[in-house]
Amino acid sequence: MLTIKIKKLNIKPSVIAQQVSQVLLDAILVNDLKGGEQLLEAPLQKQFEISRSPLREAFRDLEKKGVVEIIPRKGAFVKRVTRRDIEENYSVRTLLEGLAAKEAYHKMTGKDHEALQKTISKMKKAVINNNIMAYWKHHSVFHDIFITASGNRVLIKILGTLRIHSVQHRFSFPNYDEKLQNSLDYHKKILDLFISQNTDDIELENLVKEHIEIALKTFITNVREP
Repeated sequence: MLTIKIKKLNIKPSVIAQQVSQVLLDAILVNDLKGGEQLLEAPLQKQFEISRSPLREAFRDLEKKGVVEIIPRKGAFVKRVTRRDIEENYSVRTLLEGLAAKEAYHKMTGKDHEALQKTISKMKKAVINNNIMAYWKHHSVFHDIFITASGNRVLIKILGTLRIHSVQHRFSFPNYDEKLQNSLDYHKKILDLFISQNTDDIELENLVKEHIEIALKTFITNVREP
């Protein structure tokens, strides 16, 4: 069971629920809370120093995000990740992130380009240090930058949920092995296309799609469901 604790906060229960939801979400995404594990109310109430009401609100929020299942008369459980989950997630992300990149290219500012460059530098440092957790953290930031820059609210909302799931997928399978250097090389190429004033936006869209398709193939090749 999770051992993270937060101090008792003298604020509205709805805000406490959001904070608890985020702490639990972070633990789920990096597989500290594993698929199928029950979120026991009594221990969590004690650890977070909260009542049942905000805890259950946090569970409902996690259920909406698709990472927790609430089973009547049994409780809340971390959702198990299946091969089908991965295939469906990546197939949709391939199309939508490619579109987001295409739309973002025409709307990006110098600050966006600078943010991408700084993120690439952090990704490179993580590869050099073989810091897997840091790499995927900065990898997510890179994608978030151009998805947000697209300005497409529907894409931003849908991809926000899909990308939460993809992080959980990655850490749910210890034998998943996407080569960090290969991933970094793709992102350098994507960055170059974003910065260039002569980029064919279709070429950029296809490169982003290709990057995600390769990640899916890596999953399919290496991941075996328990």
